[in-house]
Amino acid sequence: MSDVKEFEVSAKDLPLHCPTKEVALWASHPRVFLDVAKTGEVACPYCGTRYKLKAGEKVAHH
Repeated sequence: MSDVKEFEVSAKDLPLHCPTKEVALWASHPRVFLDVAKTGEVACPYCGTRYKLKAGEKVAHH
């Protein structure tokens, strides 16, 4: 069984970073911004947590 966490995110969660604000400071790694809009899913290079864009979400590009 895998310990990798997976989260669905929406466009309002962007820009996406890991760890998220819900993670206790003492239990976190350096913040890294993740480009989930490019492919619809991304994994954190530090902890392996996977993030997936919710189906049907539209991401506005600047």
